[in-house]
Amino acid sequence: MRTRPRPRLRRTENFLTAVHHGKTEEKAAVERRRLHVLKALKKLRIEADEAPVVAVLGSGGGLRAHIACLGVLSEMKEQGLLDAVTYLAGVSGSTWAISSLYTNDGDMEALEADLKHRFTRQEWDVAKSLQKTIQAARSENYSLTDFWAYMVISKQTRELPESHLSNMKKPVEEGTLPYPIFAAIDNDLQPSWQEARAPETWFEFTPHHTGFPALGAYVSITHFGSKFKKGRLVRTHPERDLTFLRGLWGSALGNTEVIREYIFDQLRNLTLKGLWRRAVANAKSTGCLIFARLLRLQESSQGEHPPPEDEGGEPEHTWLTEMLENWTRTSLEKQEQPHEDPERKGTLSNFMDFVKKTGICASKWEWGTTHNFLYKHGGIRDTIMSSRKHLRLVDAGLAINTPFPLVLSPTREVHLILSFDFSAGDPFETIRATADYCRRHKIPFPQVEEAELDLWSKAPASCYILKGETGPVVMHFPLFNIDACGGDIEAWSDTYDTFKLADTYTLDVVVLLLALAKKNVRENKKKILRELMNVAGLYYPKDSARSCCLA
Repeated sequence: MRTRPRPRLRRTENFLTAVHHGKTEEKAAVERRRLHVLKALKKLRIEADEAPVVAVLGSGGGLRAHIACLGVLSEMKEQGLLDAVTYLAGVSGSTWAISSLYTNDGDMEALEADLKHRFTRQEWDVAKSLQKTIQAARSENYSLTDFWAYMVISKQTRELPESHLSNMKKPVEEGTLPYPIFAAIDNDLQPSWQEARAPETWFEFTPHHTGFPALGAYVSITHFGSKFKKGRLVRTHPERDLTFLRGLWGSALGNTEVIREYIFDQLRNLTLKGLWRRAVANAKSTGCLIFARLLRLQESSQGEHPPPEDEGGEPEHTWLTEMLENWTRTSLEKQEQPHEDPERKGTLSNFMDFVKKTGICASKWEWGTTHNFLYKHGGIRDTIMSSRKHLRLVDAGLAINTPFPLVLSPTREVHLILSFDFSAGDPFETIRATADYCRRHKIPFPQVEEAELDLWSKAPASCYILKGETGPVVMHFPLFNIDACGGDIEAWSDTYDTFKLADTYTLDVVVLLLALAKKNVRENKKKILRELMNVAGLYYPKDSARSCCLA
């Protein structure tokens, strides 16, 4: 598979190695992983002298994707298949599940038990979530993504992980777990994506690096968010925690205008109705209010309810402008005058700063703001990439709802892709979109016929195997299919709608979804083994792979 030319980063005097186009750490980790894959293949009774590169992809789909992806990973582990995987890649809700695999050191039993525990107790640490949001608002690059991550995604998943991507290095570098890739896109490049499906739109995160694969331009994950200029590190910022990254990876509504109305609406209630006092004295009440309004907002974005309006019938937000202007003009001493408790004074000040910044971000519609590590970098020929001080990163599902573009990079040389689609709608939209993307950029991908995809989507089976003359073999697994759901696919989709409240996910609802996802893996194990054997023999013909028995 021929590597396409990419812009190169030119080294300059005092240039920091934090910005680079090589991915030596990933290459070393993948090489170590090969030994584990060979052992796993042998246990599966597939003999091979070289390990084929297998990638597992998880699509977006909110909490449904999160739970179903956990079910897939759990069953793949149980069946001995996960150990034969080199790459794990996800979009949106699947990233929440994949990241959990690493924070739990690959212990799927403990991870599944923890999931059930969280949804049995229906608990959410609202006070801590609000505290983290207010703390994030003190950052110069605070955006709606921070609010979304700490106040919405943490509510949905019942988690508030404080670990970091770099904490995943140990098992990855030892090769004991697959190499994870988490997808996002550059929202400022959306016009280029819509017009020409520009590869530069895609942005990836791994335990070692983050950056633009199409440019071959990356920064160390520990420097994501730090300030660079002309390839030099200007200011170091702490590595962002997993809670924030999950919010960024799962920020599909960052491109939905109606969410703006709800954010304004909730800020009005937090301030003009005196609810900031609850934030100071009772964070739980305020947090519940925030989340309830955001979930109503999600419903509006799907057309289930009209966006909120003021009494006059049109959204009016002059109240916010006036409030912010008055607050800015008022001295800090006067702002805090009614309160004598110094600690309470600081809390009020931070809270109002959070309200102010959230309102400004909502008015500008800012999501995923971070420093551009390529700013004024002379080694990047693309001036659009190097002229911007900031990047605005959002959910990759706004481009393609599964991370095919990241694993189809020729540098990763993937032979077999297991694509798990957790969509509630057409489970072949991701295949259709990826085929179009690959056709435009001459990337090897199985040819698909529109008429055939339309036919399949009417009554999807549990597994489809797509093969082309070159490129990887693709196995596509729709979550809701006639093999597992019979004639009740629509009922299953309704039960697990993307924008369902987390509170509606009772333990029995969670267990049923886990079981369905596991069944799809278990029922297709023979097909997966057969394709594993085939790709091992296809890519290493001199000592082709041998199978003792697949029955």
